[in-house]
Amino acid sequence: MLGKIMARLVKKEDRGPMAVKVDNVTKWICMCGLSKNQPFCDGNHKKTADEEEGKIYQYHPDGTRTEIQ
Repeated sequence: MLGKIMARLVKKEDRGPMAVKVDNVTKWICMCGLSKNQPFCDGNHKKTADEEEGKIYQYHPDGTRTEIQ
């Protein structure tokens, strides 16, 4: 099915990256799902700093977010 766009909603709970060390090189892996440089962290997790515990947010491509629960 060429031309069909698939979309999915993925729930992420982490608010920061995970360090992965290979030899002496550290890479930061995105765990929040907001990085535009997947799978690597680009700092967008900082947007999650003021999220309230127990609430669910949807982040939009323009950088805004909506509380959905």
